[in-house]
Amino acid sequence: MTRSLAPSGDLSSPVVAVACIVAALSFGLLVLELARARGRGRGAVPSAAPARAALGTALTGALAVLGLLAAILRPVAVTSRGSLVGPKVVVLVDGSRSMDLPGVAGTRRDSAERALEELGKRADVRLSRYLFGEGAPLPADGQAGDGAGAGPAPGGGDGAAQAPDRDAGAMAPAAASAPAAASVSAAAPASLGRGRPQRRSDLSAALEALARAADERPSAFVVVSDGRLDRPGPEDTAAATRAALEGLDVPVHTVAVATESVRDAGVRAVRTSGAAVAHQPLSLRIDIGCSGGLACDAVPVVARELREQGAPTTLATGTAHVEGGVGTVELGVTLDRAGTRILEVSIKAPEGDELPENDVRYITLDVARDRIRVLHVAGRPTYDVRALRMWLKADASVDVVAFFILRTPGDEVNASSDELALIPFPVDELFSVHLSSFDAVVLQDFDAAPYGLTKHLPALAQYVDKGGGLIMVGGPNAFVQGNYARTRLARVLPVDLDIGRAPAVDLGAFVPRITAAGRAAPVLAPLLALIGDEMPEMPGTNVVGDPLPGATVLMTHPTRTTASGAPMPVLSLGEHESGRTIALTLDGSHRLLFSAFASSSAGRAHGAFWDALLGWLMRDPRFEPAAIEPRGGCIAGEETALVLRPLAGQRGEARVTIARLGSGAVVKTLNARIGEGGEPVELAAGRLEPGGYAATVEIVPEGAAGDGGDQKRATTRRDFACERGGDEWADPRPDVARLEAIARATGGASVLPSDAGSLPLPAATQVAAERHVAPLLPPWAWTLTAAAALGAHWIVRRRGGLA
Repeated sequence: MTRSLAPSGDLSSPVVAVACIVAALSFGLLVLELARARGRGRGAVPSAAPARAALGTALTGALAVLGLLAAILRPVAVTSRGSLVGPKVVVLVDGSRSMDLPGVAGTRRDSAERALEELGKRADVRLSRYLFGEGAPLPADGQAGDGAGAGPAPGGGDGAAQAPDRDAGAMAPAAASAPAAASVSAAAPASLGRGRPQRRSDLSAALEALARAADERPSAFVVVSDGRLDRPGPEDTAAATRAALEGLDVPVHTVAVATESVRDAGVRAVRTSGAAVAHQPLSLRIDIGCSGGLACDAVPVVARELREQGAPTTLATGTAHVEGGVGTVELGVTLDRAGTRILEVSIKAPEGDELPENDVRYITLDVARDRIRVLHVAGRPTYDVRALRMWLKADASVDVVAFFILRTPGDEVNASSDELALIPFPVDELFSVHLSSFDAVVLQDFDAAPYGLTKHLPALAQYVDKGGGLIMVGGPNAFVQGNYARTRLARVLPVDLDIGRAPAVDLGAFVPRITAAGRAAPVLAPLLALIGDEMPEMPGTNVVGDPLPGATVLMTHPTRTTASGAPMPVLSLGEHESGRTIALTLDGSHRLLFSAFASSSAGRAHGAFWDALLGWLMRDPRFEPAAIEPRGGCIAGEETALVLRPLAGQRGEARVTIARLGSGAVVKTLNARIGEGGEPVELAAGRLEPGGYAATVEIVPEGAAGDGGDQKRATTRRDFACERGGDEWADPRPDVARLEAIARATGGASVLPSDAGSLPLPAATQVAAERHVAPLLPPWAWTLTAAAALGAHWIVRRRGGLA
């Protein structure tokens, strides 16, 4: 309760002002008159007391002026009852995973908790706590609803958690924070919530969201961070901070939760120069940093490529010479396969490194192809061979090397080799020296035994395992008839070649039957769009067995069955480790190009058919059944979410297998239902250890159970890597200077967590709830008092000799 005096309520402010001015002028004139009288040296006062008479005149004159002013203003007593309302202060706590690194005492997140405790002791302010990272900030857990509790969320009422961009940048309340080393705490304080740490530290986005909010504007900001901010950057900190506030003229105070770095040597960044193209050199620029007083001089650096099976392959090694805490080394690497490749860049840190998690970094490269290099080997010249070779030559994106067997070893030529125009088939040179330079190998109607290929079949199988593509096309000298049964290569084909005593070929004409998997698979979609479900009649087929595990059968024979009683596969797709294989048991695909049947599609069906087969072999996204990738990347020890994007029109069940690169061990198997609209499906993959992984998606269409439903369908694969800490742990140095620059730019202060409670925050405002007004005297009393004061002054003036 407070008491105060005020003029009568029936007087307007201008009247009060005029009365005060007139009173001041009256008193001024009195003083002037006394001064002039004294200067003239005359007066009627007794000579013994001139000063006393002047003083009496001045006092009575002042009382008379005040009495008149009081009679005009008629003062009243005002009694108010109300409460103090503290200003709204928004506390922005850094939610990035760098806050799990060591700070002033404990982890930086612990220091942030202590800063919040100190701020919570301020009863004269209303605190609203938010975690900032990516996009708009999110309210921190544990906010109270009293005077020191939560304020309204951006864009909503009190306690509303309305935050746009809650996809990749939102903090998932159910997720867990990143585990850390022994010196790094993995758990966030309770009052800061236990949400998933953010992958970025974007303070500018948080200030922009709160400055644009439609609710009560804050009177001040308090930023609790280690200064490792993505925005504002170190170059334009002041200007970027003022721009983020968008004209909101309030101070931004900062609390530095760390002042010194841990003793650390780590891989700060890995950059590539130009695009990654298969078979072409690629430069890696690797930045190495040392901090916290750790002695670094020459740091060994190794770049490796993760493989599906076996140890990583060393691509390059080098040494980074560190000066002033920073060193850079350039390594040249060459990747021999297109597609997604995982590179591991590691260092051998000096003794005393306290943060070993950033000694190893993983980068994912999408390696492109300049041109697809295809080795086409045909056993004899046929219409089918000619049609395929013409198509390969006509495609500018394909670099084809073709060999045709025109003379068999048993031919009687009656001439020496020097007199022959035909060259011997260079089987040893192709399959021992140059095999790795090809993206795909096509064996068309080719017998392995007469030309010395049998001894190279293990190398060809290993080529597939490492990511190569293989197509075996039928004919009298292919599959079992080509001596491929019971060889190492037979294990990577999608069909079994152990057919017992059955004939190796069937010369009966037939029309292939497209399976349910074939109708749903993207690889046959271009062909079916031209010709529908009907295929032209084929002159015959090689005889093969059941599809092997993991194979996808797109076409079958209408009458012939395998030993198990299932329809015999005609076109099958398969995957073996990192590579893909195709088995086409017929040699009549040229009938899609020139035949009575082909006339309806102007011969375009042949190109559409082979373009899709080669595209699937090269993992062209157009022919993949789906796309999958981790949402926002993968951090070891944190909850990982995979986003599956199936093609529109697909319906069925998606089976996702996550296998660890190097060992091939399956660590997680997931299932999800997909609809026709191709809507993305998010799958929870759990917490993964550091390293590389391969996510393989198999989509089983609805209604496929009766048509080889026990076999796997077409799959797609995406390799990804998980590292502990990620970019937020690459550089553990706190940036106190940036926090100080933010505070200076806005008129704020920068302190340590222990001094957070002493920040100069705005004062509280009193809000009146009850007000009583009572006159001090009745109006006639003020008038009588004024008249008495004037009379007394007149008497004193007369006695003093003043008119």
